[in-house]
Amino acid sequence: MNISRPWLLAMLAGTVVTVSACTREAVDDTTNTAGERVDTTLDATGDGATRVVDGTKEIAGAIADTSRDVASATGEAITDAWITTALNATFVDEALLEDSDINVDTNDHVVTLKGTVTSAEAKARAAAIAHDTRGVTRVVNQLVVR
Repeated sequence: MNISRPWLLAMLAGTVVTVSACTREAVDDTTNTAGERVDTTLDATGDGATRVVDGTKEIAGAIADTSRDVASATGEAITDAWITTALNATFVDEALLEDSDINVDTNDHVVTLKGTVTSAEAKARAAAIAHDTRGVTRVVNQLVVR
């Protein structure tokens, strides 16, 4: 089985988040890329666990940046899975795409965007981000403004 380093990094990051979410009370005093404290807390005092995460966008952006750096440094080919992961991480970090529901499908480096966005500007911004992502040859924008 051949797993690329960026994909492995994304899976590792998901595992770390999952493990910390499984504890009754997890507090992680990390810093974001700007050097500010990022407080992640799990509160199990209500009917269900409510996870309050400050700095999620910074963390997702850092993971996307690290994935890009690893792919560049190792000279590995950019895969469809890498493109999908990079776009999903970038969309989380984009203020204009807040409250959007975007599904990214990548096949032979052609990205198809499906789902809903809040405005025509958000639809255009999502397509522009996808188009500017390394390895993308074409973008099919099927996003719907709700």
